[in-house]
Amino acid sequence: MFDALAGRYDLMNDILSMGQVRLWRQRVRRILAPLPGERVLDLAAGTGTSSEVFAEAGADCVACDFSLGMLTSGKGRLRDAGAGRMEGRVAFAAGDAVRLPFRDDSFDAVTISFGLRNVHGTQAALAEMYRVTRPGGRLVVCEFSRITVPPVDMLYRRYLTAVLPAIARRVARNPVAYDYLAESITDWPAQRELADVIRAAGWSSVKWRNVTLGVVAIHVGRKLRVPA
Repeated sequence: MFDALAGRYDLMNDILSMGQVRLWRQRVRRILAPLPGERVLDLAAGTGTSSEVFAEAGADCVACDFSLGMLTSGKGRLRDAGAGRMEGRVAFAAGDAVRLPFRDDSFDAVTISFGLRNVHGTQAALAEMYRVTRPGGRLVVCEFSRITVPPVDMLYRRYLTAVLPAIARRVARNPVAYDYLAESITDWPAQRELADVIRAAGWSSVKWRNVTLGVVAIHVGRKLRVPA
C-alpha cells in the first residue's frame, strides 16, 4: 500500500494536514534537539522528509522504512534537489520496526513520526527502538492522538471519517489508503494509554505534550544509563 503512495506522499501530507505537518516536524526537531555528530534513527521515515530536519542540525540520520518504494522516491528526491548541505548526513535503510537491522546501542536518539500506529506489534517495536538506543539516549514518538476539547474532537472525528476520504478521492492516486488512515487514527490509543505502552517497553521518564489541541501528541522517553 505504501509503495503505491510514494510518488505523491509528501504532497498529500501537506494537503490533508493543511500544511500543519511541516510545523509538527519542526516541533519534533526542537524536542529531539539533535546535536552535530549525533546518530539519529528516523523510523517509518517514508521519503526521508522528516529526516532532513535532523540532518540540517548536523546530525547523521538513518531514514529507515519498510517500504522500498518510499525509500527509492526519497533518494531520488534528494538527488534531484541537489541537497549538498545534507550530503552524507541522510542514509536510507530498509527495515522492519519489530526486527531492526542495527546493533545494540547504535543511536543517540530514535524517533518515529506518524508510523507507530502502522506497525503490527507496537510494544515490540518500542522494545526494538530501546535496544538500538545507547544508554542515556532518547526516544521521540510523534503520532496522531485525541483532541482534549470534546466538542472540537467530535468535529475532528467527523473530518476524519467523512471529509478526509472525500478529499483523497479527488486528489489521491490510491484513495482507499486514506480510508485506512482515518480508521487507524480513530482506533489509536489516547495519550496516557500510549505512554503506558512506552513504559512497558522499558523506557523511562515518559511524558508527552499535545500539539494542535491534541490532534498530535509527542511522547518522549529515555533509556536509563547502566550504573558503573
